Amino acid sequence: MKFLKLIRYKNLLMLAFMQLLFRYAFLKQQNIPLALADWQYALLVLSTVLIAAAGYVINNIYDVASDSINKPNDVVVGKGISETAAYNIYIGLNVTGVAVGFVLANIIMRPSFASLFILIASLLYFYSTTLKQIMILGNFVVAALLAISVLIIGVFDLFPATMAENQAQMASYFSILTDYALFAFMINFIREIIKDIEDVNGDYNQGMNTLPIAIGISRAAKIALGFAVVSFVLLVLYIHTYFFQNKLFVVTIYAFALILAPLLYFIVKIFTAKSQKDFHHLSIVLKLILFFGILSILVIALNHRINA
Repeated sequence: MKFLKLIRYKNLLMLAFMQLLFRYAFLKQQNIPLALADWQYALLVLSTVLIAAAGYVINNIYDVASDSINKPNDVVVGKGISETAAYNIYIGLNVTGVAVGFVLANIIMRPSFASLFILIASLLYFYSTTLKQIMILGNFVVAALLAISVLIIGVFDLFPATMAENQAQMASYFSILTDYALFAFMINFIREIIKDIEDVNGDYNQGMNTLPIAIGISRAAKIALGFAVVSFVLLVLYIHTYFFQNKLFVVTIYAFALILAPLLYFIVKIFTAKSQKDFHHLSIVLKLILFFGILSILVIALNHRINA
C-alpha cells in the first residue's frame, strides 16, 4: 500500500485511461491507418506510466519536508519506505520506462523517437529538484508534460502512418489531439497554481519561490482566476464552433454540464476561497473538469455513431 501511495497510482490509472481512451474510443473508430499494433500501443502506455510513476517518486522524495507540513498523512518516504529504497524504485521505474520506450521506437523504425522518453524523464527530475522552486516555470512544465502525454499518441500512432495521400486527413486528427492537449495544459496549469496556494506554508518553510509566496495568496488566486476566465471564454467559443454548429447536440450539452458549469463554479468560488481546505476543494474541481474534458472524446465518438 505504501508503494501505491508513493507512485500516486490513482493519477497513473487516470493517465493510462486517458491514453487508452484516445486510441480506442477515437482513433480506432476512424477510417485511418495506425502505426502501432495493439501490443505496441500497450508498450507506449506502459512506458508513459512507468516514467510518470518515477516522476511521482522523485517528487515525493524532495517534498518530504514540505508535505510534512502541508499533507502529513500523504508522506511516504521515511514512513515505511526509506529514502534509499525510494531512490532505487525511482531509478528502476525510470530505466524500465525509458528502455520500453527505446524498444518501441526501434520496433516502429523511428529510433530518434526514444529521445522523447528521455526528455520527459529528465524534465520530471529537474522539475522536482529545481524547476518546482521557480515561480510559474514549474507550473508550466508540469502542465506541458500532461499535454505531451496526449501529443505522444499522435507522434507514435499517427505520424509514422502518414503518407502523401492521407496527409490532410491525418493532420486533422492530430489537430484534434492538439486541441485536447491544449485543454489539458490550460486546466492543469491553473490547478498547479491552486496547489501552490494550498501548499504555501510548507513551500515557504522550504525556501521555495512559488507564485503565492512571491506575490501573495490573494494575487496568485486572481491570476488563477484570470486564466480560468480566459479558458472559459475559449471553451465556449470552441464548443459553439465545433460542437453546436456541427449539430453535435449531445456533446454540446455534455460540455456545458460537465466542463463549463464546473469551471464557472470554480470562477465563482475562488472569490471566497481563503483556507487550505477551500483551495483543496478547488483543486479537486479542476481535476474533475480535466477528467470530464478528456472523457468528452468518448461522447463525441458515441454522438457520431448515433448520427451515422
